[in-house]
Amino acid sequence: IYNDVFCPGNDETFAFIEDVLSEIVELFPSPWIHIGGDEANCRAWTHSEELQTQMRELGLKNEAELHSWFIRQMDGFLTQHGRRMIGWDEILQGGLASGAIVMSWRGMEGGIAAAQAGHDVIMTPASHTYFDYYQGPVASEPKAWGTILPWEKVLEFEPIPDDLRAAQARHVLGGQGQLWGELISTTRHREYMAWPRSAALAEVLWSPKTENRLESFRTRVIEHLKRFNAADITYRPLQPGDVGTRSLSR
Repeated sequence: IYNDVFCPGNDETFAFIEDVLSEIVELFPSPWIHIGGDEANCRAWTHSEELQTQMRELGLKNEAELHSWFIRQMDGFLTQHGRRMIGWDEILQGGLASGAIVMSWRGMEGGIAAAQAGHDVIMTPASHTYFDYYQGPVASEPKAWGTILPWEKVLEFEPIPDDLRAAQARHVLGGQGQLWGELISTTRHREYMAWPRSAALAEVLWSPKTENRLESFRTRVIEHLKRFNAADITYRPLQPGDVGTRSLSR
């Protein structure tokens, strides 16, 4: 390992990862195992003569292909244990492992490319499904990441792009919302970030597309939020003055 970077030229690296994955396989019966694979800093590999030699021996052109070779070893290990690997769309950058499922978070392009190549995908673009983003003006919102992602924009999300033919579209397994917790320290804060955006995502993924989706959802979700009030669940108001604001400390 070089600082925070795994060394794919070291047998101990694979022994460690396979040991961890073995525990995960034993603990969780799911047929899918998510290994991440995203935001991997491969710069350290460019300064390692050991890894540069390994790349030449493997016939790899660059560090991106070494990254994908590394990921394919994990895919093969999980396949041997009857599981399918899921990874973020960075696992596409040097060639995709045969059985891998791609989660496309850096836009829809990675998911489109994977589906067109015959791979299953889950659409998770940060632009529409990252619920750790702000929901309104930064000055009036609790601490969050990124840009502003209101529930109205979530409703604009279409998990199956027009770029895909019918046979390719069948590889889109669905979508997913992400709520990373680095800045969230309380249950109420987490609820505030999740609702009503999670309900909007469910509307997109579980309901047919309609021309008046936004107004139809707004009318129905108001009734749903009344249930949240009764259950003491925090959520962000649909607009200023709506019921639902509470202290975020719990």
